[in-house]
Amino acid sequence: MSNPRQITILGCTGSIGRSALDVIAHANTTDAVHFELEALAAGSDVAALAELARRHRPKQAVIADESKLVELRERLAGTNIGCSAGEQAVNDAAAMPCDRVLASIVGSAGLPSTLAAIQAGNSVAIANKESVVCAGELILKEAADRGVDVLPVDSEHNAIFQAMQSGKDVEKLTITASGGPFRTSTLDEMRDATPDMAKAHPVWNMGIKNSIDSATLMNKALEFIEAAHLFNLPEDRIEVVVHPQSIVHGMVHYADGAVIAELGAPDMRTPIAHALAWPDRIETTVERLDLASIGTLHFEPVDDGRFPAVRLARAALRFGKGAPAVLNSANEEAVTAFVQERCSFLEIGVIVEKTLEAFCGGDFANASPETLTDVLALDDEARKMARSVLKNMQSGRVERSFDGVS
Repeated sequence: MSNPRQITILGCTGSIGRSALDVIAHANTTDAVHFELEALAAGSDVAALAELARRHRPKQAVIADESKLVELRERLAGTNIGCSAGEQAVNDAAAMPCDRVLASIVGSAGLPSTLAAIQAGNSVAIANKESVVCAGELILKEAADRGVDVLPVDSEHNAIFQAMQSGKDVEKLTITASGGPFRTSTLDEMRDATPDMAKAHPVWNMGIKNSIDSATLMNKALEFIEAAHLFNLPEDRIEVVVHPQSIVHGMVHYADGAVIAELGAPDMRTPIAHALAWPDRIETTVERLDLASIGTLHFEPVDDGRFPAVRLARAALRFGKGAPAVLNSANEEAVTAFVQERCSFLEIGVIVEKTLEAFCGGDFANASPETLTDVLALDDEARKMARSVLKNMQSGRVERSFDGVS
């Protein structure tokens, strides 16, 4: 890169944000200053935000929790780092002119700021899969209208992006799933799983929500929907395979029989570095891949009986309209209930399935969100449906097992 690239990080205190700051810090200690930080934004962890801001020196630090503004100013006193607070302040930070915004706020809460960045004409490195699941068509249309790049950060989509080449003659895509901590567990064992057990991922180091999504394979279901949007392919041309070593991250199958895959150590710093530096590449401290020492790569199909998430994602894509957004919202509510021990691990999938069934057969079935307001309204309604499903399950009015959405 000839000139330093200006970067804003939304969700800087999470695992993706911290990894990005590590990538940037290392890149700037090599042959030149490659990146400058415009803004760092966080949700409510003001101590972590202030510590990261003091260490990495952005121009602006933003906390979404307005009640933490005074504390943020006190912690950053004497630094000349600007301070602001509130959801609108996060959106304003996303819209500040820069070369690339890393959108890594977890969940559908990241959608408004992602759109704000795109509408301001900023290139976006998107690590917030839920935004694409809920409003993929809206995001990509806004980006196309403004000539803005949307670069995938999820390791699977980044892998496909690198392997896609011209995009011509693509037969299908394959995204890989580690299988999570319960890959070999029985249904009886999974029924008794605790939040601590579910978040103990055997390969990746992620936040609690993404870790639990990986345990249910909902993380892969959301990525499945994201891939359909980002690469404009129908659900029957995308497959998911379980690959516990997490070395092969994604594959593109071509009409002539060729399969191009991206391989790398299971470390998010690689796709983050690619997305921040693209179309260039930068050095990272990621452990280099040694295939001879690995020896064997293992692949297996997804067991839909124990892990219904990918099946539900296919059903949501086939139904279309607002169904993918409903699936995501229901999952967020279900994961929260699981963490709070108000439902069991296996009931996460039941809540999502029953909510999706209620949506597809209810008054909102024709809802097709076209604006941010539409998406947020549907998200609110889907959460109400999910909470109702959970209440009915607890009272015995809904069977606490899988039925099978088709």
